[in-house]
Amino acid sequence: MFSAVPTSRQQLSSRGAAVQVNAKAGSVEYKDLMAIAEEACRRGEQVIREAADKPREITHKGAADLVTDTDQKSEKVVLGFVQEKFPDHGVLGEEGGIMGNAGSDYLWICDPIDGTTNFTHSYPPFAVSVGVLENGTPVAGAVVEFAGSQGNWHTRMYTAYKGGGCFLDGRKVSVSSEDSVQQSLLITGFDQVEHGEPWAKNMDLFKHFTDKSRGVRRSGAAAVDMAHVACGIADAYWEMRIKAWDVAAGTLLVTEAGGTITAMDGSEHSVFSRSHLASNGKLHKSMQPIMQEAIKELVDNGNDFGPWFIPDGLPFKVPGQK
Repeated sequence: MFSAVPTSRQQLSSRGAAVQVNAKAGSVEYKDLMAIAEEACRRGEQVIREAADKPREITHKGAADLVTDTDQKSEKVVLGFVQEKFPDHGVLGEEGGIMGNAGSDYLWICDPIDGTTNFTHSYPPFAVSVGVLENGTPVAGAVVEFAGSQGNWHTRMYTAYKGGGCFLDGRKVSVSSEDSVQQSLLITGFDQVEHGEPWAKNMDLFKHFTDKSRGVRRSGAAAVDMAHVACGIADAYWEMRIKAWDVAAGTLLVTEAGGTITAMDGSEHSVFSRSHLASNGKLHKSMQPIMQEAIKELVDNGNDFGPWFIPDGLPFKVPGQK
């Protein structure tokens, strides 16, 4: 069930313990960053809940790339709260870009509505996602997933912090133990805007793994997809050409739940990677070579699979960045 947004200056962690945040850079524990990420998601959740059954004001960033007034309001509330707590940190929003101190060791990354197309049609899932990087490494994050339907929305909160585990509504969770692709449920996603060669190649991968597994799903919300791998209800997820705000929180959920994440070609992963393969770890060995072959063919044909959408001024180097 929906829980009300706390009003105290103390924040509640997913374990239920109260934490007092010291906003001085370099002095914040990861579990406290997680508590702030969770509270930020709750505030975005409230914005979405108030708008969920009302008419949408929809604009287009591209032919099929939608943005609503609720995306913008959610991001303003989420990142405004983060900046209030940590005025010396950097923040990156899907709608507003880089703000604050880009040179900080800490970068907060927000997707105010992950799955905007789903939201505009009142079709679950959609989510608010907030991830925190320390020198480029995910160290805390939260994803609040909307499920249900018009007039009956409910949410699930996924949280994680580095070294502390992954939680679903405060209960520690872990990835599945499935080691056979044939017995697995997989998830992927497709670029809504550009239907070029990478999109077509992922269709080939979709066909391949649909034939080899119990099924491949496409939810339309990457943060939720990664959360589902983290809590073990799906076994692996892959996608090309999604952005840091789609995966900043989900990456940590997967790894803290015991899973593995790489770029699809097997190279070192970052939230700025242009491809992502997240699994329970046991499936990586059998899935990754097929992904690697697909990415190699795309690169050989002139498609760029280096990191992308990296804000200027960051104090760290992204794997693969030239």
